[in-house]
Amino acid sequence: MNVVIINDFAYVDGGASQIALGSAKALAQRGHRVTLFTAVGPASDELIHMDGVEVVCLQQYEVVKDPNRPRAMISGLWNRKAALKLGRRLEKLRSSESVIHVHTWTKALSSSVIRRGLDLGFAVVLTLHDYFSVCPTGSFFIHPSQQICVLRPMSAACIATNCDSRNYTHKLWRVARQWMQSHPGHLPSHLRDFISISDLSERLIAPHLPRGARLHRVNNFIDVQQESAVNVEDNETFTFVGRLSPEKGPGLLASCAESASFPLQFVGDGPLKQVLAERLPQAVFTGWVSQQKVRGALRSSRALVLPSLWYETQGLVVSEAAALGVPAIVPSTSAACEWVEDGVTGLIFEGGNAADLERKIVCLRDNPQFASAMGSEAYTRYWQHPMTATHHCEQLESVYETMLQRRYADLR
Repeated sequence: MNVVIINDFAYVDGGASQIALGSAKALAQRGHRVTLFTAVGPASDELIHMDGVEVVCLQQYEVVKDPNRPRAMISGLWNRKAALKLGRRLEKLRSSESVIHVHTWTKALSSSVIRRGLDLGFAVVLTLHDYFSVCPTGSFFIHPSQQICVLRPMSAACIATNCDSRNYTHKLWRVARQWMQSHPGHLPSHLRDFISISDLSERLIAPHLPRGARLHRVNNFIDVQQESAVNVEDNETFTFVGRLSPEKGPGLLASCAESASFPLQFVGDGPLKQVLAERLPQAVFTGWVSQQKVRGALRSSRALVLPSLWYETQGLVVSEAAALGVPAIVPSTSAACEWVEDGVTGLIFEGGNAADLERKIVCLRDNPQFASAMGSEAYTRYWQHPMTATHHCEQLESVYETMLQRRYADLR
């Protein structure tokens, strides 16, 4: 089978790219012919030299980093070059034995590539890593007020609301991009297959998908080898892992640290780093580090804290912590709570409620044996059903085969 994986980046820039590139590697190892079609380099060295994988990287800028702003605004709406390049690549493949799998497209490629695949008659499936398929900002979140958005995407009220993390002018550009995506891009209206990664994200996005859309559940995976479980009773530090931006909730966590005394480390970087460092001079800030060092930070932790304010679609770091025997404290408004049993493998706090989050942190700070028991149970449960790349690919293969069979039946 030919699998064309579409992703803005040719390297791992976050969770979605981690899954896209990781699945490219794993599918090739299982004998499939994989094309990784991307816009932004540099390409991963491992994939460039891997048998069974062809990496196509257009060497373009990410939209927000393109120094030529007029060009960025235009290509961000409709990347004509990407569509032409993809079309030439697809002409070499037989649509009857090929699947296009879209992961990310809004940061460089645009929906032009999706339209090109549809026009050429290929089966296309989209993994719902975020909400960009229906929401202009991709998050159902109002950044200025730090609140979850309940408005219908692209309604008059939605368009009139300044929900962007930058300014209202940028929001209007995003609205234009969403219009381009919905009309000439045919997304989501002309797609029939979508992959969901959590119950929460599926529940939120399903009402906005076209009638007859098929939602396939494929769990994401993590690349981790089994080691001995961490004895979190010996650790005192609470750990945040991720981008230091408002919607991720590091400010909420900082408020808890100012009120209650506990060691805290932030693994990651972002626009709030300087502000947080000034508020919490005793906290540790590692910046972006390798995956190995992330796991080292988790192994030194009493618990992982995921304070996100928006509807996280999963939160892979919760599973990574569980695989090490580290309990997690997660919000009720995040899909991460689907991987935590409250009081058994971690704690769930009321999303956005600093007082409740603080109570949960203090509980584990003052009860190390309780934290240890939860970490041990999280470890046991994870390794009973580990989230491996092999299992992920088996699920993908089932989805791909179903898509091709239905396509063949529709053409008869």
